[in-house]
Amino acid sequence: QLQLVESGGKPVQPGGSLRLSCAASGFTLENYAIAWFRQPPGMEREGVSCIDMYGIARYVDFAKGRFTISRDNAKNTVFLQMNNVQFEDTAIYYCAAGDCSGSQDEFGPWGQGTQVTVSS
Repeated sequence: QLQLVESGGKPVQPGGSLRLSCAASGFTLENYAIAWFRQPPGMEREGVSCIDMYGIARYVDFAKGRFTISRDNAKNTVFLQMNNVQFEDTAIYYCAAGDCSGSQDEFGPWGQGTQVTVSS
């Protein structure tokens, strides 16, 4: 069974940092581009960052300069380092496999996500 499991979400204060993990089972991550998405409360799911199989990363504007996506193929895991988090970063964060140039509908499989809550 192909599965991605997100972890690392937690409550964090504004300006703080945390690292999210996306672990794969049932397939080898290194053969896929992996993206992080997020769904803020009451809003649609949106893209955050994507890393292709060559390690080339893309970021949406709100993530540039604050978030860093990376992959450790030996651990079959992709990470999202989040620095200087803000209230608006509060969301459920998901990872999925796909094509960094593709639409969200082309990504999968979808896990349960991991909750990031930014509060003072």
